[in-house]
Parts: sequence; C-alpha cells; structure tokens
Amino acid sequence: QLSSVREEQSNYAAKGVQTFGVNPASVESHEKYAEKFKFNFPLVSDPDRRAAAAYHALKPDGKGIARTVYLIGRSGTVLFAQRGAPGADVILSALD
Repeated sequence: QLSSVREEQSNYAAKGVQTFGVNPASVESHEKYAEKFKFNFPLVSDPDRRAAAAYHALKPDGKGIARTVYLIGRSGTVLFAQRGAPGADVILSALD
C-alpha cells in the first residue's frame, strides 16, 4: 500500500495535485519513516492532533487516527473525502 501511494505521485502531479501525509508522529520520526519507505511527498507532524480533529480523522478514543483522504481545491473547497486508502483514480475523478 505504501509503494502504491509513492507510485501514484506522477498521477497526482499530472493533475497539479500536491500530496502530503499528516499524523501525530514527531518530525524526526517522519524523517526516518520517509527515508525508509522512500516517500516522494512531505509528511506533516500534528502532535496535538488539531489537524486530525479539524478534518474529523480522530478515532472515537480521541488519540488514534483514522486514515482519511481529502482533496481540497485551490479555493479551499473539499472536493473529495473518504476514509481508508482509495486509489489515485478514485480521488482524481473528483476533478472531472
């Protein structure tokens, strides 16, 4: 699954989409993780889980993160939102 996210970056780039991951891990942890899996997109640290809460990605316990994908247009409008790991084709269809 991680490799598919990495491999789909060209599909996102072709549509002018900038991807990034957000989770509560530290910046140092993100650096090691991104290097280990050779991510070609940035990871953002959200230690207080404010971004996760704002995007309704917190699990009921208030600490765990439910993987959620958002596509946000340049105007700030949410064009796509889905829990889990939908593929680039599904996500990018929201641009059509």
